[in-house]
Amino acid sequence: MKTSKELRQLFLDFFSKRGHRIVSSSSLIPSDPSVLFTTAGMQQFKLYYLGEKSPYGKNVCSCQKCFRTSDIDEVGDGRHLTFLEMLGNFSFGGYFKKEAIEWAFEFLFKELKIPIERAYVTVFEGDKEVPPDQESIKIWKRLGISENKIKKSGRKDNFWGPTGKEGPCGPTTEIYIDGVEVWNLVFNEYYQDENGKLSLLPQKGVDTGMGLERLTMVVQNKSSVYETDLFESIIKEIGGSGAITREKGIIADHIKGAVFLIAEDIVPSNLERGYVLRRILRRAIRYGKLLNLPKFFLVPLAQRVIEIYQSVYPELKSKETEILTVIQAEEEKFEKVLSQGLKQFEKISQKGFLSGLEAFHLFDTYGFPLEMTQELAKEKNIKVDLKGFQEAFERHRQISRAGAEKKFGGIGKEATYQATKLHTATHLLHSALRKILGEHVRQMGSDITPARLRFDFSHPKKLTKEEIEKVEALVNEKIKEDLEVKREEMDYQEAIKSGALAFFKEKYPQRVTVYSIGDFSKEICAGPHVKKTSELGTFKIVKEESCGAGVRRIKAILE
Repeated sequence: MKTSKELRQLFLDFFSKRGHRIVSSSSLIPSDPSVLFTTAGMQQFKLYYLGEKSPYGKNVCSCQKCFRTSDIDEVGDGRHLTFLEMLGNFSFGGYFKKEAIEWAFEFLFKELKIPIERAYVTVFEGDKEVPPDQESIKIWKRLGISENKIKKSGRKDNFWGPTGKEGPCGPTTEIYIDGVEVWNLVFNEYYQDENGKLSLLPQKGVDTGMGLERLTMVVQNKSSVYETDLFESIIKEIGGSGAITREKGIIADHIKGAVFLIAEDIVPSNLERGYVLRRILRRAIRYGKLLNLPKFFLVPLAQRVIEIYQSVYPELKSKETEILTVIQAEEEKFEKVLSQGLKQFEKISQKGFLSGLEAFHLFDTYGFPLEMTQELAKEKNIKVDLKGFQEAFERHRQISRAGAEKKFGGIGKEATYQATKLHTATHLLHSALRKILGEHVRQMGSDITPARLRFDFSHPKKLTKEEIEKVEALVNEKIKEDLEVKREEMDYQEAIKSGALAFFKEKYPQRVTVYSIGDFSKEICAGPHVKKTSELGTFKIVKEESCGAGVRRIKAILE
């Protein structure tokens, strides 16, 4: 029986022998700002389908780390996952349907010797905009797939893409084994714009994706992905007897996803990627409670994940300490309020309905992600007022913003000017931290008074004395350079494309203000700021401390 490690390598070797360049997996954090995570192997190659010259040649293959939230409600069913590895072969104007289908057939049914009787395929049946895929049908028949094993489906099932708001897309043909979709062959012929309009691409391309977990399940003749060697030691660590339950599957999937997200320097928070990480960790903890698992059970599970993947993704081993620290800190934080929060939920759910304010109270006081509250409510067959939740959330944000503005203003003109200087200093500090510590650093909050600035940022461990000195020195260097602080107004998307940082995405209007400090810093910000950095004086860090799981806090002054 072939192992998952052997299958991963067999796939890459198969396509390497057929003229494909093996390309390493890209980050789970994509370059496309319109999507949170890398969800498909083609994302790092997106521009090459649009005509940009590929540095790897026309034909490539990869094993890509992917993270998807679209199937999160189905996780635990034995087929669906949040984290997965996607095996894929790609062509940018090289080959098309004939070669893609023939090689997929050869790999599955000759190389791996999967009995063809276990398989059927699907093809695009056509619609008003895109004609039916007759060519794929002919190829499959020629290879020996009988007519009754070729099923036709519409846009929902047999048309893929784009990733993000716009991009390459096209009809697909999919290979099913034992009723499970294993391999999706996408024929990129079209470009879809933001309005959903299709136009022909200047060159045709191939984009295929086959989940390693599902392939391993099929080859190892398992009934669930959680029974394969990619999950075996994690499930064993969870313990218990009998069948692999949905709860065990959710825990196993979510801890795996969490390990890989933290390895990308993502930390739990209430924003974007950090929110997703917090959501899956807290969901796993909650299901651990249902299985009566001991407190702080996620750390040994994370160690099993690292053992499984360290030979393929060595960054997991090199970041093991940070990964385990972040997980333990989040587990400790949530454990303190989980029991109280569940009791509160039981109490308020007795009436058979949860108001938006009650759902927000669970979020704000007990750290329950909205989705967890919805899941708890679904189990009791009761509804949650989502609109009311959003209204409560918005009111809270406005109150918080008003409070921050009040603090920012200070008393009198001199105090206001001093606060303005400190505000500009936070931009320099933010940029310096990203340059010294890495681009995983994200602003998590700030507070400014006329006397000092306080800046919270994502980072998994305490700063060393040397790191603090380097950050302080870099900020003071930029102050001495007397850089101009430039203010511009532009559309939000234009600002993002220009490289401006924006870490509080949901609060920005369509038209935003961007402040640039020389070539050193560029952020979307409402201001105010000084005109030149030389106005700031000397920057001094007076304290560096933890203020939450994976979040550090710096307090600094200007002398």
